Amino acid sequence: MMFSKQNKMILNICLCLFLSSSIFVTAQKAQRIAYIDMEYILDNVPEYLEAQNTLDAKVTKWRGALDKLNRYIEKVKTDLANERAILTNDLIQDKEDEITLKQEELRRLESLYFGPNGDMFLLRKQLVKPVQDQVYNSIRDIVIKRKYDFVFDKSSDLVMLYSNKKYDISDFVLNEIVRERKIKINEEKRQKKSVLSKEKTEKQKKLLKDREALRKKKEEERKARQKKSEEIRKKRIADIAEKKRILKEKKEAVRKKKEQVNKDQDNN
Repeated sequence: MMFSKQNKMILNICLCLFLSSSIFVTAQKAQRIAYIDMEYILDNVPEYLEAQNTLDAKVTKWRGALDKLNRYIEKVKTDLANERAILTNDLIQDKEDEITLKQEELRRLESLYFGPNGDMFLLRKQLVKPVQDQVYNSIRDIVIKRKYDFVFDKSSDLVMLYSNKKYDISDFVLNEIVRERKIKINEEKRQKKSVLSKEKTEKQKKLLKDREALRKKKEEERKARQKKSEEIRKKRIADIAEKKRILKEKKEAVRKKKEQVNKDQDNN
């Protein structure tokens, strides 16, 4: 893996500094010693593998860009060598200037991508730092719980001529990492559930508010229909009364006319 050695070295230094602080305290008692296999641990940490894949993809992309630019420079050099005899001095100078500029750009990009403080260094630090902290914290917790005096890394440059498997605490470290991961996942789920519950409460409040608004709207529409129906009913009654009144007046006029006719006949 691309950055495992450097990062394991950092972890080992931190671990040794932590363990060294207990040397004088443990000098008078039987010392408890264990070892880990950092390569084995890192190969079984999903976050590390994900970080490595991300970095590998970036490095492949950067190297592809550099290779493409380098091929272009070589092509321009080849073209210039083949055509130099038929080119004017100005064209030759232009080609040479282009080559110089592209070579400077290539060196600049190499430094930008892979320099001491380049993008690969910064990305590696960004991706690996959380994993380093996770592994180191897990080792520290196990050292404190099991009261180890020294813990060595089997995969480091430290020469271990013999190692008894019963002193290998790599799986304990992995179990501790898994436990911490589960705690973190459960906490994230709890927070997410809390947010969802809050959102659900807000949605319920909004739903109740919308339902109340809808109920009021329907009640207003019902009252409006009722009022309109009442107005129509009153108008119908008024129309019937008016028709009756007109009919009565007509009948009364006919009756009076008949009486007048009869009266006139009697007088004659």
